Amino acid sequence: MAELDTSGGGHKKGPGVKKAKKLSTRVDLTPMVDLGFLLITFFIFTTTMSQPTAMKLFLPKDVDKPEEQNKVKMSAVITIMLGKNDQVYYYEGDDPTKLQSSNYKAIRDVVLDKKRRTDPKDFVVVLKPTADATYKNTINILDEMTIDGITRYALVDVTPDEYKIVQATEQANGIK
Repeated sequence: MAELDTSGGGHKKGPGVKKAKKLSTRVDLTPMVDLGFLLITFFIFTTTMSQPTAMKLFLPKDVDKPEEQNKVKMSAVITIMLGKNDQVYYYEGDDPTKLQSSNYKAIRDVVLDKKRRTDPKDFVVVLKPTADATYKNTINILDEMTIDGITRYALVDVTPDEYKIVQATEQANGIK
């Protein structure tokens, strides 16, 4: 609390009496510091700590022979390539010449249909963003895998042959 130093008595007027010194006020700031620390402590304990938003990745286990690490049935694979202007291209199996075009709204139905037709332990989605795909589209397709409950998917670079097929499809569809 603030306090005034009032020691020294009152003023007397009259001849022969010296003027009394002016008394200074002294403010004790100790309670203010205590209040500050109480407020800091209160806000630390009452605010919720924000949880970092990160995606859990499950990496494959190490094996002695790398060629045996990622063996999958090609009939159970769907490959999704991300193009420009929010276009999505996909094909089933290992034949990119059977490329089909879609968008982000319809790709969910395609993935879920393939998931229903395939044995769950064999089903794999291969995601291939092209050089024309945006970061936002890549995150959207990763979110789509989580929404659809796809547990096995891989983010892979697109091959030059696949990229040429995507470019030819985009030109045929008039996408610039």
